[in-house]
Amino acid sequence: MTVDTSVLFRPLTIGAMPLRNRIVMAPMTRGFAIDGAVGPDHANYYRRRAEGGVGLILTEGVVVDRPASRNEPHVPRFHDPFLGGWPAVVDGVHRAQGRIAPQIWHTGAVRSSSMDWDPGVTVESPSGLIAPDQPRGAAMTEEDIADTVAAFARAAADAQRLGFDAVEVHGAHGYLVDQFFWSGTNRRTDRYGGPTLKERSRFAAEIVAAIRAAVGPGFPLILRVSQWKQQDFRARLAETPAAMTDWLLPLVEAGVDVLHCSQRRFWEAEFPEIDGAEGSNFAGWAKRLTGAVTISVGSVGLHGDFLHVFSGQHSEPASLDGLIARMERDEFDLIAVGRALITDPDWANKVAAGRLGELTPFSSEALGVLA
Repeated sequence: MTVDTSVLFRPLTIGAMPLRNRIVMAPMTRGFAIDGAVGPDHANYYRRRAEGGVGLILTEGVVVDRPASRNEPHVPRFHDPFLGGWPAVVDGVHRAQGRIAPQIWHTGAVRSSSMDWDPGVTVESPSGLIAPDQPRGAAMTEEDIADTVAAFARAAADAQRLGFDAVEVHGAHGYLVDQFFWSGTNRRTDRYGGPTLKERSRFAAEIVAAIRAAVGPGFPLILRVSQWKQQDFRARLAETPAAMTDWLLPLVEAGVDVLHCSQRRFWEAEFPEIDGAEGSNFAGWAKRLTGAVTISVGSVGLHGDFLHVFSGQHSEPASLDGLIARMERDEFDLIAVGRALITDPDWANKVAAGRLGELTPFSSEALGVLA
C-alpha cells in the first residue's frame, strides 16, 4: 500500500527563513572536530543531507565561548578563532537548497569521565551539582552567568554573520540551561533559582532576550527543551499543562520562535491523564499552550529507542503512519529525524518518492565515520 507522505513536504516560513518541507535534521554529536574546528568532511556531511531533501539542518551541538562549555575534546567550538570552517558548511547546504542553524551549547556539569584533555578547567553549573545530591564542579557566580549569557549572544550574532538561517539554543537533556530549569540541580537562592519553574527559567530567558537583541527581528531563534534528563530519564519539569505554560510561555515572549520538544518516543502522549494514551505529545502541548511553532523529535522512523545506540543495537525502519496522522491533524509543525539520517542521507527524498522499502536500517557502526 502506498503511503501519502505529502504532509511532510508542505513548505513553511519562519520569520525570514523559508523551508521547503517539514523535515529537520536533528542535532547529533559526532565528535570529529579537530582541535574544536570543523573542516571539509563536515561540509560534505551536512551538504549530503541537504541534497537528500532535508528542509532544515540543525548542526551538532557547538559550544559557546566559556572555558568549561564543552564536555568532550572533539566537540566543535563556535567562537573565534574556530569559525573558519563554517562558511563552507553553510554554502554547501544553501547550494543544495537547504537551510541550516547551529545548535549553540554549554554542557554545564555534564563532563566526560576524564578531563585530562582539558586540564585546569573548572566545571560550572547552577549549584555545583550534576544531579540531585551529586556534587560536580562549582556553582556559577552572577558574573559567570552574565558572561555566559553574553557568550550565547555572541555565538548567535556570529551565526547570523556567517550566513546561517537561524540559531538553536540547547536547553535540554540535563546540560547547563536545563540544569537551571531542573529543581534537582538548581538550588540557588538568588534571582536565578527559586521554588517555581518560572523562576528557574530566568537564565534561559536572559539568554533568549540577549540573542534577540543581538540578531534583531526575523532571524529565527529555536530553543530545544526536554522533560527527561540524561541523569534521570524519568524526570519531569512540568507535571501539568499549567506548569508547562509557566515554563515555556515566558521564553516565547522573550523571543523564542520555535520550541524543539525532545522526548524519547515522539508518539507518546505528554498528559495521557487529560487526553488519553493517543493524546498530544510534548510538541503538541507546547504548541497549544504557547502558540509557538514546534518541532517534535524522538525515535522517528526507526524501531527502538535512540538510547539503544549506546549499547550498540541496530534499528530497522519503522512505519510513518503515526507520524503522518499527527502531522495531518496539525499537532506540531515540523519533525526532526536523527539516527535515520546518519545512515541514510537520502531519507527525505526516499520518503517523498514513496520509496519506503529502500530506507536504510541504522547501524551503530555508522557513528565511527563522518560521511
